[in-house]
Amino acid sequence: MRFQDKIVWITGASSGIGEALAYRFASEGAKLIISSRREQELQRVKEKISGECLIICLDLTDSNSVDNAVNTAIEHYGKVDILVNNAGISQRAFAIDTQEIVDRKIMEVNYFGTINLTKKLLPYMINNGGGQIAVITSLVGKFGFPLRSAYAASKHALHGFFETLQLELKPHHIYTTIICPGRIKTNVSLHALNGDGSVYGKMDAGQEKGMKVEDCAQKIVNAIYQKHREIYIGKADTLMIYLKRYLPSLFHFIASRIKPL
Repeated sequence: MRFQDKIVWITGASSGIGEALAYRFASEGAKLIISSRREQELQRVKEKISGECLIICLDLTDSNSVDNAVNTAIEHYGKVDILVNNAGISQRAFAIDTQEIVDRKIMEVNYFGTINLTKKLLPYMINNGGGQIAVITSLVGKFGFPLRSAYAASKHALHGFFETLQLELKPHHIYTTIICPGRIKTNVSLHALNGDGSVYGKMDAGQEKGMKVEDCAQKIVNAIYQKHREIYIGKADTLMIYLKRYLPSLFHFIASRIKPL
């Protein structure tokens, strides 16, 4: 098994991609740490895992919670081999209708919380002689898209940060994998925020037709094992990356006509 006895920490593991990753890593022999704010859902996930699995409840917007989580992880296992930064929150509102508090909340969870956890775990990885950090961003970390202004901004920011880490951490034998999913069939739209901070609470039609979350998780685990620097996961939506890069006028034409929900 490719991850036999590796210590793998997955945030946002109570549902969606994070949950599917927990099952996949466990099936390949990893010892898990699963985190989110929802302890009951984490317990549900743990019950489906036969191997070793530690629950650490974590609020990425609370620096003390992050400190306590890192301390608990190190005290329990002594190290973390792979950190999968998966936790995040999406958006379903026009930029002009999105209140400042919502912009800030999305950035706090998706960007500041993620880099805070990463930076606090890094010294332990360096002292251990290496490791790997994966971050789940999005295709909209590579281009803007309607109703996703704050979400896209937070994911763009992650790219800047983790691309820098790829260069800075090479001497320490720490690999960084940036993972950009498109439309994956999860509940991400159900938990997305409206412009006033209320929960969107609907399944997007595009999300409903997206790639199966189990297939997405398999591709992510393969990419981490192969130490890819960056990968794109989805169906036809991944083509938008290349249109933006090579045919920007066509990209803008198509993006302005795709239904964002």
